[in-house]
Amino acid sequence: MRLLIGYDGTDFSGWATQPGRRTVCQTLETALGTVLRVPVRLTVAGRTDAGVHATGQVAHFDVPAAALATRSIDGDPARLVRRLAKLLPADVRIKQVDAVSADFDARFSALARRYEYRLADAPWGAEPVVARRTGEWTRRLDVEAMNDAAATLLGLHDFAAFCRYREGATTIRQLQEFRWHRGDDGVLIARVKADAFCWSMVRSLVGAVASVGDGRRDIGWCAGLLDERARSPQVPVAPACGLALAQVYYPPSTQWAARNALTRDVRSAQDLAGGCCGD
Repeated sequence: MRLLIGYDGTDFSGWATQPGRRTVCQTLETALGTVLRVPVRLTVAGRTDAGVHATGQVAHFDVPAAALATRSIDGDPARLVRRLAKLLPADVRIKQVDAVSADFDARFSALARRYEYRLADAPWGAEPVVARRTGEWTRRLDVEAMNDAAATLLGLHDFAAFCRYREGATTIRQLQEFRWHRGDDGVLIARVKADAFCWSMVRSLVGAVASVGDGRRDIGWCAGLLDERARSPQVPVAPACGLALAQVYYPPSTQWAARNALTRDVRSAQDLAGGCCGD
């Protein structure tokens, strides 16, 4: 079963299950298990950190056909949406449920992930009604300069300077899109798309480019970070509250199996080289 998920990450300790912590994964698995009356284990496209939101998160789980025959579902996966809406807390929702073939894997079938970041640079900060999903920057930002800096980071690079260290994890990524615009409400909005992201990468990209936008750094400094082979203490990390996973991209269903095999082969090769991929 494939799930399309949205959540306000403010009051969650991230996606991954942690003992004694409120997490998105544990909340969803508990609700699904209650409805289907079987244990549920989710595989997710992107493991978001504490405070990070999602409007287009994707996960999957395997379930016996008999579990879908319960009275409340009656064999129709779409009925799970309405049933779960009554069980889940207000800050997380399963928006769509689809029965898919066993070839689909929410993580390994994915071609790319796209995040959005909202950043307020007004003197008063973020408007209270959107403060839970908007980061704040204390200086006025030049959008054109930020886009110029962002353009230097596009492509296949080692983003070690932008990633928190995780043992055995590669920091080589292909950044496919990084673009800013100012919305009608004055808030800056970034679109950031890559094949995958390592730990803290998006928030660090935002912080680095914003440092150019406020005039404290130049474009050359930002581009030069790609030469670093370890996390740079000079790169500020933007607040988690401004970040949301907006979309996960997949190939047509006929290509799921091939995509899974390719992704797993790449990750295995990176394991042999001393690293594996994070999301």
